[in-house]
Amino acid sequence: MTPHFVARQLSHPKGILGRVIVRLMNRHNAKLNAFAVRQLAARSSDRVLEIGFGGGVTLAPLIDAAGFVAGLDRSAYVVARAAARFSDAVRAGRAEFRQGEVGAIPYAAGSFTRVCTVNTVYFWPSLGAGFTEIARVLSPGGRLCVGFLPKEAMDRLGVPADLFTPRTPEDITGALAAAGFSGVRAERPRPTTAWTVVVATR
Repeated sequence: MTPHFVARQLSHPKGILGRVIVRLMNRHNAKLNAFAVRQLAARSSDRVLEIGFGGGVTLAPLIDAAGFVAGLDRSAYVVARAAARFSDAVRAGRAEFRQGEVGAIPYAAGSFTRVCTVNTVYFWPSLGAGFTEIARVLSPGGRLCVGFLPKEAMDRLGVPADLFTPRTPEDITGALAAAGFSGVRAERPRPTTAWTVVVATR
């Protein structure tokens, strides 16, 4: 398998290999995802949107904590997988999963009180457009958590430049501020942790 083929599967899992990639994503990103969920601090009164949920490792704790969870992903495979796995929550009206992109979120303005996204910003055509759209669907005072591996670490991995756009923490915080978010801060469990979760308020 070429690096480009694997990178395409990471950004848009599908087919038999997509199943393998989903499992690897869950295992490799477990600590980052768990930390992002803690920073999100969802409660039973919250309506949560996760953008690019991929393997779905965060969906179970979010569904347990929040009143409603929506998952948006551009991969039809992971959307179908999540809908089947969490069919009880879907039937109860506590969860739903849709195929789509961050640049055109298929929900009305102010639909959510919490939004999270992990390891997706590398694939966004525009940080500004993505965060502006997230701001639209977040209610005033709503919280956003963005988990990612910063550019310095991504560059060491040698990811294909035509498929990944590595982002610095300053790229993320600057785009969030420009989109109207406040209280923007970067969090890591330890100073030596490679990844970062940026937290912001609508």
